[in-house]
Order: sequence, then C-alpha cells, then structure tokens
Amino acid sequence: MNTTDSSYVLYGTRRSGSAIAEIALDWCRQPYRVVHASSWEDQSARDELKKLNPLMQIPTLRTPSGAVLTESAAILMHLGLRCPQAGLLGSSDDQRDQILRGLVFIAANCYSQITIIDYPERFTTSEAEAEREAVKQGATQRLHLHWAMFADQFPGRPWLSGEAPGALDAMAVIVSRWSGSRAYLEQHRPEFLAVLKRIEALPEVAAVLARHWG
Repeated sequence: MNTTDSSYVLYGTRRSGSAIAEIALDWCRQPYRVVHASSWEDQSARDELKKLNPLMQIPTLRTPSGAVLTESAAILMHLGLRCPQAGLLGSSDDQRDQILRGLVFIAANCYSQITIIDYPERFTTSEAEAEREAVKQGATQRLHLHWAMFADQFPGRPWLSGEAPGALDAMAVIVSRWSGSRAYLEQHRPEFLAVLKRIEALPEVAAVLARHWG
C-alpha cells in the first residue's frame, strides 16, 4: 500500500465492503491509501465521506485524477478496464460478459438484501419490533436463496471469473461472509463454499482478510 498523492484514495473501514476494493487494487498493483470512514463510526472521516458520497456508503474510491467512484461493482469494473493486465474482467469477451453479469447479480440481489437485514427500520413504516424482525428474516431468506441461485449459475471453473481469479471472485468472497450466508452454503451448496475458501487462500485475498477480520 502506497500513500503518494497520485494514489487511489479508498474510504472504508474494517469488516466492510471496502475489502472488495482492496483486493482488486492489490491485484492491479495500484498504489492506494485508506481513509477510515463509515456512516456508523463517529470517530471516522464521516464529513469527508459525505461530501464525496451523500449516501455515505463504502467503499467510495477517489481516483488519481480526482474522479469519485461509488458502488463496489462499478469500482471493480473501473479497475478491470483501467488495468486489463490484471485480468479482473477475464481474457475474452464472453468471460467479461459473464463477469459483468455476475457482479450486477450480486449487487442487485445479494448486497441489497444485506442493507435490509442491517437496517430493517428503513423498509417498514411500522415501529413494532416484531414487524422489523419479520422484515429482517424475510430479507435473510431472500439473501440465501439468491446465493443458491448464484452458485448454480457460477460454479467456479476453476474460478468464478473463469480460468483465473478476477472481479467476480473478489466480490463474492467478501459479500458472502455476511448474514449467515456461509453457514447456509455449507449446508446447501458445499461445492460453491469450497470455491470461496480457495479464493480466500490466495495471497492477496488472505492479506486483506487478515487486515479486516484478523
């Protein structure tokens, strides 16, 4: 990790989606520095994050040219296009198309459910705790169903991105760590879970996991 002014600047915190961007930046051999920021941590660069991303979602990435990128899938697409030698988006048009499809699938159908699980009060007008818990449980069931669908469509041959690990592997290995998804996959899609564990064993991925989860 480098901290020069020409570096990428990544806004994020431990145990969050910013780990996705770190994996991709490391794979691309791009210098970057991390600014500790999140919407839920008072002792972080919340104001700075909000200026760049009004939703205060992480990861938020500032490029060396000063452009601001939000959304994990968009950040992965940017890095894949900016650093084609890293192979984040595969080595053929067909692979790229499937990787892009998979990234959008995770963002729309898996990542989105985690927001509902974490903040059920945002998705009901009821103040009753039982109602909010029902929203949370419903979103958890949908999340696990969506992971099962993803596993069936992207089995890992040998990696989720194709013959080499790439953007889809980075996103899946982090997003699948939340909301009981790994326990569900262990029971219902053990072969897919084995792919995720192989991804976690890759040196750059293992280093990021150690920084975030210890």
